[in-house]
Amino acid sequence: MKLRISECLGAILLFSGVTLAQQSPSVSQAGVAPAPAANMTSASSRSAPSAPSTSSTSPAKHKLGPLEISVNWRTRAEGWNWFEGNTGNSDYGLWNSLLRVGIGQTGESLDWFIEGEQPSILGLPDGAVVAAPQGQLGLGGTYYAANNNHTNEANGFVKQAFVNFKGLGPVGLKVGRFEYFDGAEVKPSDPLLATVIQTRISSRLISNFGFSAVQRAFDGVQFSVNSGQDNLTLFGARPTEGVFQVKGMDELDVDMYSGAYTRSISTKRNSAELRVFAMGYIDHRTLVLKTDNRPQAVRAADQGKIEIGTYGLDYAHVFNAEHAGKFDFLLWGALQGGSWGNQTQHAAAFVGEAGWQPPVTVLKPWISAGYSYGSGDGDPNNGRHSTFFQLLPTPRQYARFPFYNMMNNEDLYATLNVRPLSKLSFRTEGHTLRLASASDLWYLGGGAFQPKTFGYTGRPSNGNRGLANVWDASADYQFTHSFSATLYYGHAWGKGVIEAIYPKSANGQLIFLETNYHF
Repeated sequence: MKLRISECLGAILLFSGVTLAQQSPSVSQAGVAPAPAANMTSASSRSAPSAPSTSSTSPAKHKLGPLEISVNWRTRAEGWNWFEGNTGNSDYGLWNSLLRVGIGQTGESLDWFIEGEQPSILGLPDGAVVAAPQGQLGLGGTYYAANNNHTNEANGFVKQAFVNFKGLGPVGLKVGRFEYFDGAEVKPSDPLLATVIQTRISSRLISNFGFSAVQRAFDGVQFSVNSGQDNLTLFGARPTEGVFQVKGMDELDVDMYSGAYTRSISTKRNSAELRVFAMGYIDHRTLVLKTDNRPQAVRAADQGKIEIGTYGLDYAHVFNAEHAGKFDFLLWGALQGGSWGNQTQHAAAFVGEAGWQPPVTVLKPWISAGYSYGSGDGDPNNGRHSTFFQLLPTPRQYARFPFYNMMNNEDLYATLNVRPLSKLSFRTEGHTLRLASASDLWYLGGGAFQPKTFGYTGRPSNGNRGLANVWDASADYQFTHSFSATLYYGHAWGKGVIEAIYPKSANGQLIFLETNYHF
């Protein structure tokens, strides 16, 4: 099986050519400024450190009298070449558009903001969903199944609607529908530290699933207290539907709670941030079939709630060694307890990463390497569920070719970022992936998004641990302050787990061109 690269590129250029023509750089030359709206998360989740990505809550805004208007439009043309089994269409293209228009007002004592979203997904394949264990053949199959087996879908709904009270001294209070990104409670002043936290810590457990065609929000309350270098943020909410389906207005019967204490540290040569967090997750959808490694009949009989507590901490540090450049490292870890239906939950996850930005003005390279571990379940019959549960994250931020996540996964990886021009950056990554436990499943997904769909899928390991080797590369170009584009290509060489499920070809590829316009 071969990916028809020329056909995919042709489709990408066709779709994106229309987009580029419609999005003239002369439309707006305004810079990016803080606003109460949330982001259109870029496909390339880590830019070179010399110009880190802006905060996830900082789109462009324009004044209309006392009001502030924001328009965010993301388009993406995708070419998929999923792993190939004996049936189904694993080689296809699709296109999606995500338009968000907001209006709000910023005052001394409070902000308010209302945003509408209009997602469209076109050209979905009707043959990319087959019987288990092959299942949905890439995100085209996932979008197709989530939208009632329609090849073209569009909708509109209220994405955000909140009031942010600010006139309470060091206390902040946000109430309504909004986006939340765990780990991003505080934005460091050091640009490199801010980039490390935004791209390697934020959104691991709670986020808007920024890469998906629809994304999610939360209905609830966010409370924060700032005192010098210390911040305490409390969050309680319910997620909305959306993510893969264009229906995104209603809430899910899932409760989310989070508390995070963050301490910022800054000296002449050092910048660091320590965060301690606790999260609660309660899934009341007791009739939804849970995804785990037990037999289906046992899972169908288990109608208990999922009630999980996640407790952890992370630490990120940047050291300026002057003539030797800048060094960064991070540690992230979490433990889980509670109940997984009729089972008890005992799981853990860990991430360690280190990077170096040498004092080189040409290309401005940034090299980093790390290891990520999410526990798996070694025995489906012992009454204990040991698979680390990733709650409601943006998994694609850490798996740029999105066929895996942190659940039952070991990931040894290295990254290179370069910036040859002020407006152009390149990023490439290599990953060696294997399952943490051969007795558990290969998991995909990013959490609940429909009332009757669990949100994570699993495929059998067939006694194997080797999953894949992955290499990818992306280029980001900032044409104007308002318009940027990303080109991405990823290739996966499947190992034993994938080979046993997809006998025709265990190799997969993904290519896409994404445009982002902010007004």
